[in-house]
Amino acid sequence: MNKAVFLDRDGTIIIDKVYLNDPTQIEYLPKAIEGLKKMCDLGYKLVVVTNQSGVARGIVSLENLHKIHEIIRNDLSKHNIEIADFYYAPYSVESQHPMRKPKPGMLLLGAKEHNIETTKSFMIGDRDTDIYAGEHVGAKTILLAETSPEGCHPNLICKDLLEAADFISQHT
Repeated sequence: MNKAVFLDRDGTIIIDKVYLNDPTQIEYLPKAIEGLKKMCDLGYKLVVVTNQSGVARGIVSLENLHKIHEIIRNDLSKHNIEIADFYYAPYSVESQHPMRKPKPGMLLLGAKEHNIETTKSFMIGDRDTDIYAGEHVGAKTILLAETSPEGCHPNLICKDLLEAADFISQHT
């Protein structure tokens, strides 16, 4: 079975533009590319799992969402970073849909489709919902934040994906 790093998209890999709908507005967070490269070099599959309620709200088009993911995939491939897959939940916050984080649907689907052992994997994100989704599948969790929200207990809090990759390298 494979091991993976499940990653939130906005606020984790790219700057959170709040309902990003313009593919030309993609900006990578500092040290994101270096961190993702290190994770790949450690033998982890990279799987993006992103809530996209902007689709349900009519703010983000599916066409642009797919284009954004295509651009991210192509940009990262120039650094020999492969994204195994992009999973997105285009449902409203109120929907309680099983694919929408904090529920683990996207992680479970990714694990099934890519033969991933979730207990040997990591979930990285910038919100408590990311941490809860990772906990549901037994993954180690990393929160990109200054502090942890009340009731949220990630395995690590760090400032960027490179720091997260360093932690992963110590726990591989």
